[in-house]
Amino acid sequence: MTAVSEDVILLDDTLTETFLTDLQSRGRTEETLKCYRNSLGKLCGFLPGRRLSHDAMRRWPEALREQGYCPSTINSAVSAANSLLAFCGRRGWQVMPAPLPETEQPELTREEYLRLLQTARILEKERAYLLVKLLGTTGLPVHLLDAVTVSAAQAGGLPEYDMQLCGCLKEELLDFAGREGILSGPIFITRRGTPVGRTTVTALIQSLAHDAQVEAGKCTPRCLRKLYLQTQERILHNISTLAREEYEKLLRSEQEKAGWNA
Repeated sequence: MTAVSEDVILLDDTLTETFLTDLQSRGRTEETLKCYRNSLGKLCGFLPGRRLSHDAMRRWPEALREQGYCPSTINSAVSAANSLLAFCGRRGWQVMPAPLPETEQPELTREEYLRLLQTARILEKERAYLLVKLLGTTGLPVHLLDAVTVSAAQAGGLPEYDMQLCGCLKEELLDFAGREGILSGPIFITRRGTPVGRTTVTALIQSLAHDAQVEAGKCTPRCLRKLYLQTQERILHNISTLAREEYEKLLRSEQEKAGWNA
C-alpha cells in the first residue's frame, strides 16, 4: 500500500484506487464509487503534494466552504474522506460533518412509525416495511443504502459506519433477500438489478401514508433518520439521569456510614 507514516498519508493514485477497489468488493455501486472518487479528487487538490495530515483534514471543510460548495456537498466529501481514513487506520483524524441548515420539517412520532410498519405488514408491502424499519432503527442515510448488502446483513451491520442491525431486522433482511433470489450485493435493488435511489425509497415509504393515517410529509428517509436520532438522544438522557440518581444514592449511603456527623 502507499506509504503511511504516523503524521502523513500520501494520497496518491495507488492509495485511491486500492481504497475504491475495496469499496467495490463490498458492494458499492459505480455511482457511489464515482462520488467517492470526485470527493477524493477535491481533497487531493487541497493538499500540498497530496500529503494528508490530521491538521489538513481539520482545515479542509472550511476551505470547501470558501470555495462556495453547499453544506450537503461538503458533508458528502467529508464522509468519503472519513471512510478513507478508516481504511488507512486513522479514525482519529476523522472530522464531524457540519450540521445542515435547519429547515421546517415535520416530525414523525414513534406511534406513527409503528403504524407505518403495521400498515406495510397488512398490505404485504415487505420492501416498504424493511425500508421503514431499516432507516428508522439505524438512522442510515439513504446514500449509503447500497452498502446494505447480503454480506453486511449476515455480519449484522456496517462497522465502517458504526451501524448495527438488531437481530430481528437482520433475519428479516436475509429472509427477504433469500425469497427474492438475491445471493450477494445490495439487498434493495430495482428490477434491473441496480440499487434503488432516494426517489424510489421515498415513494415506497409514502405509499403507506394514507392507510397508516400518517402525513405524507413525515414519510421520508430524513424524518425516519430524525426519529432515530431523537430516540437515541432521549435514551442517552434517561441513562444519564439514572446514573446521576444512582451516584447520589451511593454518596448518601456512604455519608451515613462515614460522614463527619454520622
